[in-house]
Amino acid sequence: MAGNIRLEIVTPSTDVVNEDAQIVMAPGSMGEFGVLTGHTPFMTSLKVGDIRYVDSNGTERHVFVSGGFAEALPEKVTVLAESAERRSDIDAERAQSALTRAEKRLAESSNTLDVIRAKAALARAIMRVQMASKKGA
Repeated sequence: MAGNIRLEIVTPSTDVVNEDAQIVMAPGSMGEFGVLTGHTPFMTSLKVGDIRYVDSNGTERHVFVSGGFAEALPEKVTVLAESAERRSDIDAERAQSALTRAEKRLAESSNTLDVIRAKAALARAIMRVQMASKKGA
């Protein structure tokens, strides 16, 4: 079996993940991708979604990201995200409130900018609610 790859997920305010992983799966803007140790280097943008990885102990972990960028190197994956949180840290009640607000904003939007912002907020809220409703790390 191949060795572990280092995964770092950072936001402007904090390091969310900094640990070894057996595999990393992320929501690339052109589709989901997976990275194992020894991967060919690349960079890509990310869409709102779930970064899944298997930690060095074999446990599947999940991290919500609101988009950003990922750089894969043979021994390391770095994710720079505007916001990110481990699934276990998502407050389900707060996520549901954000979903309700986003739906209301979208229904009431009066110009193109409002619609674009409301759709982005809705996509983030939907993903957070879906992740919070699942059990696990």
